[in-house]
Amino acid sequence: MYTQFFPEIEKKTKREIKLFQEELLRKQLEYTLSKSKYYKKQFADNSLGLSDINTIEDLQKVPVTTKQDLQQFNQDFICVNRNEIVDYITTSGTLGDPVTFAMTDKDLDRLAYNESISFVCAGGSSDDVYQLMTTIDKRFMAGLAYFLGVRKMGAGIIRVGGGIPELQWDSIQRFSPTAVITVPSFLIKLIDYAEEKGIDYKNSSVKKAICIGEALRKPDFSYTTLANRIREKWDIDLYATYASTEMGTAFTECSTGQGGHHHPELIIVEFLDDKDQQVPVGEPGEVTITTLGVEGMPLIRFKTGDVCNHYTEPCSCGRTSMRLGPVIGRKNQMIKYKGTTLYPPSLYDILDTITEVQNYIVEVFTNDIGTDGILIKAGVDQHSTRLEKKIKDHFRAKLRVAPSIKFYTSKEIEKLQNPETSRKAVRFIDHRNAAKS
Repeated sequence: MYTQFFPEIEKKTKREIKLFQEELLRKQLEYTLSKSKYYKKQFADNSLGLSDINTIEDLQKVPVTTKQDLQQFNQDFICVNRNEIVDYITTSGTLGDPVTFAMTDKDLDRLAYNESISFVCAGGSSDDVYQLMTTIDKRFMAGLAYFLGVRKMGAGIIRVGGGIPELQWDSIQRFSPTAVITVPSFLIKLIDYAEEKGIDYKNSSVKKAICIGEALRKPDFSYTTLANRIREKWDIDLYATYASTEMGTAFTECSTGQGGHHHPELIIVEFLDDKDQQVPVGEPGEVTITTLGVEGMPLIRFKTGDVCNHYTEPCSCGRTSMRLGPVIGRKNQMIKYKGTTLYPPSLYDILDTITEVQNYIVEVFTNDIGTDGILIKAGVDQHSTRLEKKIKDHFRAKLRVAPSIKFYTSKEIEKLQNPETSRKAVRFIDHRNAAKS
């Protein structure tokens, strides 16, 4: 084990972790309430003071912060002078307009520390060379975080960026990376390109992939269809990681694949129901975070919109901190379709089983009777009524309902998935809010 980046606090008892976090919480609150215009007002409006929050349980006295709050009062969250900001970052805008985040030198150091311990959790060491297959520009936090984390760990990194299978394979053959950082669906494209060009990818230098942005596991920790498709072709280790710009922290799997590990020194996590009450262990709740050690834009009880399970029993890897299960879905993306509650990942998993479907977009809209409708835009080589029936039969078998299907070429879908302003491939488009406005 690469012990320098295996923090001792992640091996402590639950009580020791709690007391440790409460000490950091008091320091963070003292700083935030002296600097943040937003939280000064929020605490005053609710007759709260620093002395009212002494334990993690006391956080429940504080109203939650939402994405809408960040959008509406963005500048009021910034706690430093302009000349202390060294990097400007924006969220991807998945659920609305992008939000600006101001990062100080200290925040970038925290980001590097987070990724270094996350990479080590995923079997990494200074002997590794990582090929970065995500963008590091376009105001994207993740790409920068990966670069900083790999550098801090003492490993090598090849900054190729997203797409371009030809350049990716040229870099793999030229520099012999041991690991790649990518969205998992891109691994399918790399495999397809390698097979088409006669590249012996199964004997390449790549031994593992750090996967972002798409689910590798179902809530029971079994592999998703996408992960199985990759593993059937290419026998490399897949590690899932979950993060967001707002938390500036990652939850990354170890080799057991039983959830992303919590770093207690960086973040406090709650799991809330629709009434902002704590859910018991074993029940899904909305991931709600309070950042620790953040200087530019600390957040208190921020609701991420992501619904997950969490697990508190110790992991066989030696870590005793909480583990975060795969994202079941985003709160704002929940679909009520013909009496059935769905989240997009359940639709993706079915579409990934159908080999004729090369790529796709799921669109949700409000139909003529005011309820949710679903349209699958599927990229295929050849479409037919038989294929449409096959897709719908798969949906009925798994979900008991079948959405509408519309066929396109894979190139048409690829263009729709990658608009010029986007940093991530788009697979879900929600037209419901537009219909209400």
